[in-house]
Amino acid sequence: MIERIVQPVDFTPRTEDLSVREMQRVTDEWIRTVGVRYFNELTNFAQLAEEVGEVGRLVSRIYGEQSFKESDKERDLGEELADVLWVLTCLANQTGVDLTDAFHKRLAKKTARDKTRHQENDKLRS
Repeated sequence: MIERIVQPVDFTPRTEDLSVREMQRVTDEWIRTVGVRYFNELTNFAQLAEEVGEVGRLVSRIYGEQSFKESDKERDLGEELADVLWVLTCLANQTGVDLTDAFHKRLAKKTARDKTRHQENDKLRS
């Protein structure tokens, strides 16, 4: 679980950058003060799958060949991606994953593994 810092959090929307670690902290504070508690891990995983599906649905209509249904016309891709990020952050928090550390580890692994792989991929040259 993310270390809990006891300080009031202002949930007013802002425009400044937010680190991933700070995002995890703010999300945890919001859950504990506004949301009461986290949904269990299975519920949040199912919620994550649902939110990713909503992103897919919108992407297929914006960039793919699907036409918009009336109910999809007002949806915003940024908001849908933020929903995915929110649930992913909740899932990370409740399972004790520090996403900043996990990202840095993944980036190092991918860099070592794929140093020349993509430059040598003829399919990526267009």
